[in-house]
Amino acid sequence: MNLSSPLDAARKPAFLAMIHVGALPGTPRAALPVERIARQAADEAKLLADHGVDAIVLENMHDVPYLRQDVGPEVVAAMTAVCTAVRQAVALPLGVQVLAGANRAALAVAHAAGCRFIRAENFVFAHVADEGLMPDADAGPLLRYRRQIGADAVAVYADIKKKHAAHALTADVDLAETARAAQFFGAAAIIITGSATGRAASPSDVAAAKGAVRIPVLVGSGTTPDNLESFLPHADGLIVGSFLKRDGLWSNPPDPTRVAAMRAAFDRIRST
Repeated sequence: MNLSSPLDAARKPAFLAMIHVGALPGTPRAALPVERIARQAADEAKLLADHGVDAIVLENMHDVPYLRQDVGPEVVAAMTAVCTAVRQAVALPLGVQVLAGANRAALAVAHAAGCRFIRAENFVFAHVADEGLMPDADAGPLLRYRRQIGADAVAVYADIKKKHAAHALTADVDLAETARAAQFFGAAAIIITGSATGRAASPSDVAAAKGAVRIPVLVGSGTTPDNLESFLPHADGLIVGSFLKRDGLWSNPPDPTRVAAMRAAFDRIRST
């Protein structure tokens, strides 16, 4: 595995596993000190690494309800501590997402903690998220900020027509054209999702995106061992979260049996 990118793996599609970081300081559900949150994330990362995942993505999903883009320095500091603990625990490529749409915060965390990529919302085109209107595409300011802080090595994986959002504002811009715009604006990869966390993406959407761009295309929600094959040959990687958790619920801790089942499914696909 080349630690510069999970998508450099010789085996494809890449298996990217999601860690949903515990509620961080200042958020409504916060209950644990940062040190313990970081230790829990590191323990999850070790379990995932032991089961042969290709990369890990860390996300502050327990911070619900989310702020729109401006999350505060306490979240940036805490996520940096968590990602640093995970970086020290496993030798895998790491990515980070800071909800909601806090892409510059994620970039700062990634740069400080040695993560190789961020998952970015609102990279191109406006949309209405459940946090409210995200009116300005973030690609221009984000990539200028990346240059300013010397974080050019951190790649941007951009969600397009993303989950938990309404896209009526851009109904006349189809998914393929949105994918081309993300590529043109400098995304290193694009991510296709279903309508919500745990809901599967449409294989036809994945195929349309792959046919439109030269950069990698990832599936970002709802992957299970039963539907994994439906995303081939168009998906370069799949970000798996909910299925890996006890009872398939994102907010539960990881279930080693489910992680092993998903790894076995990837192995079957790769062998054929």
